[in-house]
Amino acid sequence: MSIVDAVRSRISVKIALAVALLMLVMTAIASGVITARETKQMEELTLEKAKLAAAAGARQFGEILEAAIDDERLTVADVFDRNYQLIKGWNWGDHPKFHTRYDAYTDRAALVFQDKFLDYEDFVFAVGLDENGYLPTHNTVYQKPLTGDPAKDLVGNRTKRFFNNPQELAAVRNTEPFIVQAYRRDTGETMWDVAAPIWVKGKHWGAFRVGVSMERIAAQQRSLIVWILLILAISEVVAIGTMFWIVQISVQPVVRLTAAAERLSMGEGLDEPLRTTAIDEIGHLTKAIDRLRVSMKAALSRLGQ
Repeated sequence: MSIVDAVRSRISVKIALAVALLMLVMTAIASGVITARETKQMEELTLEKAKLAAAAGARQFGEILEAAIDDERLTVADVFDRNYQLIKGWNWGDHPKFHTRYDAYTDRAALVFQDKFLDYEDFVFAVGLDENGYLPTHNTVYQKPLTGDPAKDLVGNRTKRFFNNPQELAAVRNTEPFIVQAYRRDTGETMWDVAAPIWVKGKHWGAFRVGVSMERIAAQQRSLIVWILLILAISEVVAIGTMFWIVQISVQPVVRLTAAAERLSMGEGLDEPLRTTAIDEIGHLTKAIDRLRVSMKAALSRLGQ
């Protein structure tokens, strides 16, 4: 018997296929709902961590500058120096680099604590910038030796330069507790930018910005979808197999009745009563066929007389 014939002729196969189709639709819907909910929660949790990191970074960056003022290593004027001095001796192209009166100090005092934020793998960068978008000390990973290749240096050496497109300026000039923006770096990546204001001696200095990888969240989303689909697929296979087994058991009385009806149609088995204790539809059908057997037997007896 072919598969098509089996589908056409067996109720159990039809029911199993109908259940499989229904469960496939339900699985797809459940997968979409669960993925959307879990992704949203994942994103919210990651951004909440970024907010905490930005707030902690802003506070610590401000304290570092205030400590330098208190210890007379820098003056307030030094810390708020906006007389950016071009670093000469290199062709910087579209992204020139500058010194300020305080950047050598932040190279020593801020680098280590900024780098610690990158232990959290969803964070791409974590740095303090002044209100004009000048970044005195980038993370170590973005202070690689200059190569002379503009494309490589754009990615590998990003310290002591300005980041002052409209989004970046919105981040460093914001004085609310947080600002969260979708941010496209000049290297092409799109990420979340979470910034908190830096205050020094009660005056707004700039912001501590944390870049959050959207790709990481997307990768986690893809991984989540795969796991959910795998789990639901296994569950569906088990459920369909169980349903097929239950249906097979359930239709056995119908199979037996069909065989009995075929024998009766050929005048056989008239002396074999059909007994059942079932009170459902199968039980009623069994009793009806048994009455038909009795009637046929009686009719044949009268004809024989």
